[in-house]
Amino acid sequence: MAAIPPLGSLAVLPSDWRLCVAPMIDVTDRHCRFFHRLLAPHARLYTEMITTGALLHGDVARHLDFDTVEHPVALQLGGSEPDALAQAARLGERWGYDEINLNCGCPSERVQRGAFGACLMAEPDLVADCVKAMRDAVDVPVTVKHRLGLDYDESYAFVRDFVGKLYDAGCRVFIVHARNAVLKGLSPKDNREIPPLRYDAAAMLKRDFPDCVVVLNGGLGDAGAAEQAARQFDGVMLGRAAWHTPRVLSELSLRFWPSTRLPGDAQVVDAMMDYATRAVARGVPLRVIVRPLLGLVNGQAGARRWRRMLSDAAALKSDDPGLIYEAWRSVHHPAARHAEAVELD
Repeated sequence: MAAIPPLGSLAVLPSDWRLCVAPMIDVTDRHCRFFHRLLAPHARLYTEMITTGALLHGDVARHLDFDTVEHPVALQLGGSEPDALAQAARLGERWGYDEINLNCGCPSERVQRGAFGACLMAEPDLVADCVKAMRDAVDVPVTVKHRLGLDYDESYAFVRDFVGKLYDAGCRVFIVHARNAVLKGLSPKDNREIPPLRYDAAAMLKRDFPDCVVVLNGGLGDAGAAEQAARQFDGVMLGRAAWHTPRVLSELSLRFWPSTRLPGDAQVVDAMMDYATRAVARGVPLRVIVRPLLGLVNGQAGARRWRRMLSDAAALKSDDPGLIYEAWRSVHHPAARHAEAVELD
C-alpha cells in the first residue's frame, strides 16, 4: 500500500492503523495496554483521554509513564487551546509516544464543560488551529478522533467540511466513530448505542479524502465485522469488544498478520503475573492490574469462576499477585470445571 503525504517529518503507512484499540476513560490505562499488547503484538494502542490541564499542572509521570512493550502507543489529548495542546503534545513526544491524538468525539457533559471533545466539531476553525499548533510542535503524527455529526443533524456535508478544515491544517489520519454525538439527553453509554451507525457516511470520507488514513470505529463487536470493515477502510478501532472479549484482538491479529506468533492463555497469565509482581512492588493495587483480565477466558469452561476470583474484594485486598495463578489453576482443574458445569445446570 502506498505511503500517504508526510505528517510532520514522518511518512505514514495506512497499515500502521490496521488494528487499533480505542481510548477508553477508566479502562485503557497502562496496565490494560500491557495486557492488550500480549494479545495483539502489532495493534496500535491508545491512552485514556488526558486533558491538557492534567499534564501542564499535574503529575506528568503518573499520566504519561508506560512500558516500552506498548509501542506503537498513542497519547490522546483533551483540550481546546492551541498553545496548551502544543505544550502537551511536546510532553507526549518527549515521553516517547508514537502519535498524538486529539479527542473530538467524547460527548460526556463533563468534557463539554471543559469545551472539548465532541462539541469541538461545532468549531472546525478552532480545531484546525489546534491541529496546526500540535503539528508545528512535534514530529510524530497528529491525528483526530471524531464523530460524524452533532445531535440529530445527519448531513454528510457537516463532517465532510469538518474533515476538510483539518485536512487543510495538515491532518492526514482520521479515526471516525460512525455515529453522531448527541450532546444533550444521552449518556456516554447511550451515545455508544442509540445514535444509528452510518458506515456509508464514513466510507464517503475515504472516497473524498483518498490520500488520508480513515479508521472506522463503532459497532465492531466481533472479528468478522471488523475484518469486513477493514476491507473498506485503512483500519479498524475496537473499544468495548476489546474489553469484554479481549481475545478478539488476537483473532484479528492472526487475520491481519497471519505469520504472527501469539502467546496462549497460560503464557499470558505468566506474563501478567510477572508484570503484577513488579507493579505491586511500586505500590499499584492488584485490583487495578487484574481488571482487564476478567474477559480473558470468556466463552471457555471456568470463565465464571475466573471472573469471580479476580473480582473478590477480600482476596484482592492482600495485593498478592499469586491470586492470578490461583484463579488460573482453579478454572483449569478438572474438579473446578465439573463444579461449574453442575452449578450452571
